[in-house]
Amino acid sequence: MISITGDMQEKIDNALVDGAPCFVGTASKDGKPQISMKGSVLVYDDETLAYWERAKRSALTNVQDNPQTIIFYRNGPERINWRFHGTATVHESGEVRDDVMSRTVQAELDRDPERQGVAVLVKIDEITELSGNVLQSRE
Repeated sequence: MISITGDMQEKIDNALVDGAPCFVGTASKDGKPQISMKGSVLVYDDETLAYWERAKRSALTNVQDNPQTIIFYRNGPERINWRFHGTATVHESGEVRDDVMSRTVQAELDRDPERQGVAVLVKIDEITELSGNVLQSRE
């Protein structure tokens, strides 16, 4: 069972402000890996992370072609390293997109003044530490 804890939510939702933005790892349909820093990652619900995809470049193409995604949160001073493994869905319009946009940190929205971005939800299947220790699993 996946249940993103209150401590995880606080740290992830404040990651950009704390100077520890999350990294999102994706892969193309033919398996070429890519990683992006995303200051907009937030906890959407107990088992889902979300982010505002404003760049709309390779990371977006990758999740559309291959939804397997990993989000990495690292807070060096506290020695916290969480990896959230999951499946992404893209929301180009509608209620989910609007909800994610309304919850996105202002600094990220300021970089998308015309609000051309899309919402990406990542339903988490497993949470691991950098050591590989499984903290939570859907199975």
